Amino acid sequence: MKFDLQRIQQLESLEDEILVERIQKIRESQGKNLCILAHLYQRKKITELADFVGDSFGLSQSAARSSGKYIVFAGVRFMAESAAILCRSSQEVLHPDPEAGCPMADMASYSEVRRAWEYLKGAHPPVPVTYMNSTADIKAFCGEFGGTICTSSNALKTFEWAFEKSSRVFFLPDEHLGRNTALKYGVDPEDIAVWDPEKADGGEPENYESAKVILWRGYCPVHQKFTVRDIEQVRKFYPGAIVIVHPECPTEVVQAADEVGSTDFIRKFVAQKTKPGDKIFIGTEINLVQNLATEYPDRMITKLHRSLCLTMYQITLGRLLYTLENLETFERVQVSTDVQRYAKVALDRMLSLVI
Repeated sequence: MKFDLQRIQQLESLEDEILVERIQKIRESQGKNLCILAHLYQRKKITELADFVGDSFGLSQSAARSSGKYIVFAGVRFMAESAAILCRSSQEVLHPDPEAGCPMADMASYSEVRRAWEYLKGAHPPVPVTYMNSTADIKAFCGEFGGTICTSSNALKTFEWAFEKSSRVFFLPDEHLGRNTALKYGVDPEDIAVWDPEKADGGEPENYESAKVILWRGYCPVHQKFTVRDIEQVRKFYPGAIVIVHPECPTEVVQAADEVGSTDFIRKFVAQKTKPGDKIFIGTEINLVQNLATEYPDRMITKLHRSLCLTMYQITLGRLLYTLENLETFERVQVSTDVQRYAKVALDRMLSLVI
């Protein structure tokens, strides 16, 4: 289907209330035939319309378990790909904005990763582990070469599994999550090396053979923005406040925070471990922070620093409505048979490690 940009612009010029009303009417007419998924980083007006709200992997599982024929994923591209890999053949996955990718996932292309692999594998290949925030072909690469996928929730358990298989781990595409997890596992900082895809030899050729963990030089622009100074300012002006950050943050930020965890961990921590009157500063995407602040008005929940995922923000009410208006003809998220087969291998391995 060719996108009618004029129609999309027309819809996006309408008031939110009108868009919500029209979306609700289509949802009612489609019934269980339609399943809308929304990532935790989406704006509240979109999460309120979703059948399921959560992190990327949890949403993909929800899609596979749902009875809906049409799975509309309000998230970034790799999330929709994962849903397409896990869902049944009778289901079709639609992504409201195919241009809404993940900058970090795009930092590791298949050709770059294969070049690194040929350089690194040697006589005793490392176990390749990719973060869920990666493209389908990188997931497939890990499945094909004996590796797996991890979430920010089960990364530590994944490292335990990988080190049972080999003395080395090749982790991509997020350098920070990889380093934070390696240090938590007990790896000496001296035993961690970084592969820079912009350099022919990776940048540290003298270290790769002896390194226990080789990290891909990639990062999440959202979580890269948080600094130790942000936390120092909280300590200075709000003594006793709780600082929670995501493990995609740089190591020095993670070490300075009170709590560290995935988006789902952050949500559960606020719900279960904080109380009315608490002051909570959160280092993750701003929409999740604002949504939690709305949900718990009896607590001071605020940002550690304003950081917006611009590609997640590309999913608008207007684009969501346009997708629903064109369910029969809208572009499907498709993953090639070979990529799907090996990516599913890696995802199945991950499922055994989910905690």
